[in-house]
Amino acid sequence: MHYIGIDIGSTAAKVTVFDNEKIMDNFTLPTGWSSVETSRIIKNRLEDGGIEVEKSKVVATGYGRISVPYAEKTITEISCHGEGVKYLLGEDVTIVDIGGQDTKIITLENGRVTDFIMNDKCAAGTGKFLELMANTLGVDIKELTDMALEGRDISITSMCTVFAESEVISLIGQGTDRSSISRGIINSITGRVNSLLHKQVRKDKVFLTGGLCEMESFILLLSQKVGVKVETHKLARYAGSIGAAILAGNLE
Repeated sequence: MHYIGIDIGSTAAKVTVFDNEKIMDNFTLPTGWSSVETSRIIKNRLEDGGIEVEKSKVVATGYGRISVPYAEKTITEISCHGEGVKYLLGEDVTIVDIGGQDTKIITLENGRVTDFIMNDKCAAGTGKFLELMANTLGVDIKELTDMALEGRDISITSMCTVFAESEVISLIGQGTDRSSISRGIINSITGRVNSLLHKQVRKDKVFLTGGLCEMESFILLLSQKVGVKVETHKLARYAGSIGAAILAGNLE
């Protein structure tokens, strides 16, 4: 029996397959314009790999979780990230998940989610915001986060993505170097994360999930902003799909 977790986010879909109690596969695909189409591609890829989806237990989570017709159950990202991080870390921890459309702060205590908070619906402070700002600077996200380490501390004050982009364009016009603009962009994101962290009880350990967990420069700058060393894991990008697969194993 295979247990499959599918986490369809706004920009990327993550898939985890458990064979009994061990992870046998993880993979990522772009979500694209249609979550329904993405779920079909995921099913084909799984079956091409010899996994009989119809005979497996499947749980879907994330932005596009209702678009997975072969899922036996849909579960919120909060619960799935909690289960996934418990599997990866096994400790009381505050989880920071920076997704494409929102940022979530989740408190995990004794293996259970005890509190969570999300940012507002504006994309500022999310992965989509970072992607848009990187495009404005003509670089990719990794280049932007790496450049930010070399830049001066400047502020981008707009809470709205559209106005923040106008600020960046204005800074470019003033001749501000790209490293400092990049630092301002990262300061905007990490500042919003820090504000969310101060709105709830925080554990000593802070653990980053989502795509940005693979960027050491971002983790360093986030650590500086929140005042503790932010930890992560090589599979932290898959926290949601890992948790969904674990919960699939609990289905009767």
